[in-house]
Parts: sequence; structure tokens; C-alpha cells
Amino acid sequence: MSELNTKIYKQDDDSGIAKAVKALQSDGLVAFPTETVYGLGANALKEDAAAKIYAAKGRPSDNPLIVHIADTKAVYDLASEVPETATMLMEAFWPGPLTIILPKKNIVPDGTTGGLKTVAIRMPSHPVALSLIKESGLYIAAPSANTSGRPSPTEASHVAEDMMGKIDVILDGGAVGIGIESTIVDLTGDIPTILRPGFITKSMLEKIVGPVKIDPALINPDPSLRPKAPGMKYTHYAPKGELTIVEDKNQTKATTSDKVISLINQLTSEKEAEGYKVAVIASEDNAPLYTCNHILIAGDSSKGETVAAKLYAILRKCDSLEVEYIYSEAFNKGELGSAIMNRLLKAAGQRVIQV
Repeated sequence: MSELNTKIYKQDDDSGIAKAVKALQSDGLVAFPTETVYGLGANALKEDAAAKIYAAKGRPSDNPLIVHIADTKAVYDLASEVPETATMLMEAFWPGPLTIILPKKNIVPDGTTGGLKTVAIRMPSHPVALSLIKESGLYIAAPSANTSGRPSPTEASHVAEDMMGKIDVILDGGAVGIGIESTIVDLTGDIPTILRPGFITKSMLEKIVGPVKIDPALINPDPSLRPKAPGMKYTHYAPKGELTIVEDKNQTKATTSDKVISLINQLTSEKEAEGYKVAVIASEDNAPLYTCNHILIAGDSSKGETVAAKLYAILRKCDSLEVEYIYSEAFNKGELGSAIMNRLLKAAGQRVIQV
């Protein structure tokens, strides 16, 4: 893949949107902010354009891409069946951080869907993303704008770390608001099924459409199966250092137990004594209780939105510090707990110590 002269534009630079539109219409690649993370976009209906996304990210080609739209009418162009549950969820949560999976029409190439006969669709709420879709006149396939497996980008600088020389344009919209990817719901079965947890929670969905189930593969991943949605099969979000989550298996309170804090301090002291660079990911309440040289504060554990917004930036901070071992508290409480832990467990390669 030959190196490109990647240009970065601020979101209020009209020439940047124009350059990004031109790149997309020429089957190029553009990174842009959404309310969740930065996306890496290309024309969703061009197989060759989608192939460039996989190449730039180093992403396995059986990992499906999400098609971003700016109008609910587009769903009927892309999907061969649109059940009532889809209409209800679109009305309730779009534009916003929800992706729905429906049977695809032939207009959507297999290269965009990872070979699946379904298509993942969402309407982002970020004004830059919506402007880009509308002004390009395209449907934009866009996974997160990072090297496959690395922490997703929540700032334009994160995109630049991974994508300079690989894509045409980066639109800098500042730090994103939510910080973790959209909730993905499969609507092709009898009961809506969550394939990836996110800001739109199971209870929020059930208030709109009734019973919703969680795909068993989220709990017990099977690497032999083709992933039905982004993030289901492969290791994701991982820092370069070895990340381990430490949790109290008997914990019922929202606060981290003394046993967890004590063990993390013991583990970090041992690694630092051996000459390794170590970091701890902690809630702001517990940060003063740790003895490690590098303590990274993930927000208020009782307010999951603060942890979600900082998580990927913290994992990238570990890389910039060249940390070799990372120990993290569990952030599994509250409405966003399952979404945060889904990302943290994947970043840790399911490495957990229970006390």
C-alpha cells in the first residue's frame, strides 16, 4: 500500500469537508468524528473502497463494517426487510449510538458486510458525520479509525498515530462525547439480540420493543465462528503492555473492595521491583490509595459515562508511557457496566484475577 499525503482539517474548516467529500467520491478514505469514536469511512457500496478500509486498518476481511446514513429512508435502500422493531428503535434512538442489523439488499457488496447476508446500519448524531454523509451523497462504511486491535480513537490525534500516510483526510472534531462504540442489535431473529453492548442499554431497548436477549458469544466467545458484528471475534482495544483486570468475585457494592486495592498494590510493587514500568487504571475515589508510579484515573465508577469517555484515551496513554504491565479495577457497575467491561475484557484478552 503506497503512502498517502494525509491532510488534517479542523471541523469548522469548510474546505476540510469539501476535501473529505471529494476523497470519498473518489473511493478514498476519510476519518471523521462521531458521538461514539472516530470512524474510518469509505463508500459503502463500492467493494474496492471497502477493501481499502480493511487494508488501512489491517482488519480481517470477515469482520463486517457498519454503514452510516443520514436519513431513515436509506434503511429501505439497504435492507431487504425492515421489521416493526427496526422502525420503533429508529424512532427512539436515531440519530444516536445504536446500530441495527437487517437482511441486506444486493446493492450492499459482500466486501462491506464481511461476506454476511445482513447489513449493519446506524445514523450518527455528530454534526460533522451527518454533514459528511449528506454532502457526499453516499452511504459511508466506517469502522473505528485505528489499527485493528488497538484502542479505538476518541481524538483526532489518536487517528493520526495509526493512520497518517494510510488515508486521505482526517477531520478533527475534538474529543468525542461517549467514547465507546455503538450498541449493536440484531433484528433478523424473533427476539432482538444485542451483539455488542454500548451506550444504549438492554433496559432502554426493552422499554421500546419488549424482550431483548444478549448473544451468548458475548459471554463465551467462539473463535471458530464468523463474527456477526464488529468486535465479536477478535481481540480489540488492546494496549501494548499486558493488561490484567483485578476484581472481587463476591463484591456487591459499587465501590472497589480493599482486597482488590491491596492485591493491585502488591502486584505493582512486585513488577516495579523487577524493573518493569507499571500502571494502574483506577476510579478517581481510589486513585490516592495506590502506590504505583503511574496511576491513570478513569473517572467516577458510579458514573459509567465518565469511565466510557476516558477508557480508550487511558489505554493509549499506557502506550505513550511505554508501560509493560497494567492492572485495572473492574468497572462493572451501573447501566454502562456491561459495555465498559466488554471493552476492558477484550483489551485484557480476558485476563482477570478474582480475589
